[in-house]
Amino acid sequence: MADYDAPFFIEDTDESEISSDVAGLGNLLVTTHIPLAADGSLETGDIKTQSIATLESLKTSLEKAGSSLADVMHLTIYLTDMAERPAFNEVYCAYFKKPYPVRCAVGAAALADPGMKVEVTAMAARRRRV
Repeated sequence: MADYDAPFFIEDTDESEISSDVAGLGNLLVTTHIPLAADGSLETGDIKTQSIATLESLKTSLEKAGSSLADVMHLTIYLTDMAERPAFNEVYCAYFKKPYPVRCAVGAAALADPGMKVEVTAMAARRRRV
């Protein structure tokens, strides 16, 4: 049972990353995602395109960690332009269904890359060990 109380980390497959892809404790997972295209490059399109890329990245990481979007309990959304929140919400509603996760949106002056418009941090339940 000792391992259940110890944090675990699922490393990012990109060797240059200085952050784990997913961290967890027991059945609680935490992960943060940016708008990455399928090839791993930064998606620099409009807010809808970046939101789709970000939520697809989140979905993939959660599934690799034994979870899913349906298991997300909390989502923090960072937006560089709060006027784009309705566009993000339109994409969000295509990925999440009622009952929606608890969430908050935070306006950020800038994110890690000047082209980024959105970033999300999620907490989710883990259904199975991987």
